[in-house]
Amino acid sequence: MPTVAMLDDLPKGAWIALMVIGFILFWPVGLGILFYLIWSGKMQAWKREHGYGCSSAKFRRHGSTGNSAFDAYRDETLKRMEEEQKAFGEFLERLRRAKDQAEFDQFMAERRAQDNATSV
Repeated sequence: MPTVAMLDDLPKGAWIALMVIGFILFWPVGLGILFYLIWSGKMQAWKREHGYGCSSAKFRRHGSTGNSAFDAYRDETLKRMEEEQKAFGEFLERLRRAKDQAEFDQFMAERRAQDNATSV
């Protein structure tokens, strides 16, 4: 009977084969193996080993397609989009502040009306 430590030492191909066989024989077993691989972080380790884990920001800044005209266009477009995103965020912040101010002014007006009604 294999121990848990022996199962952890299985090569990557064996884990994939176990998962496929588990799905073929009884799908909950395959699903359980898949969840274990994700939960244990084994899938992330495979990503890092093979270089699949590069972020889009890293690619954007350092990756070159080999076509300098396209790279310049891409960089310019990304810069413009980042500026638009920043401007839109500032616009949303101004809207939130205006809405908060209007709600506060309405609250104060209602409170003053209640105070005037009780003091009369």
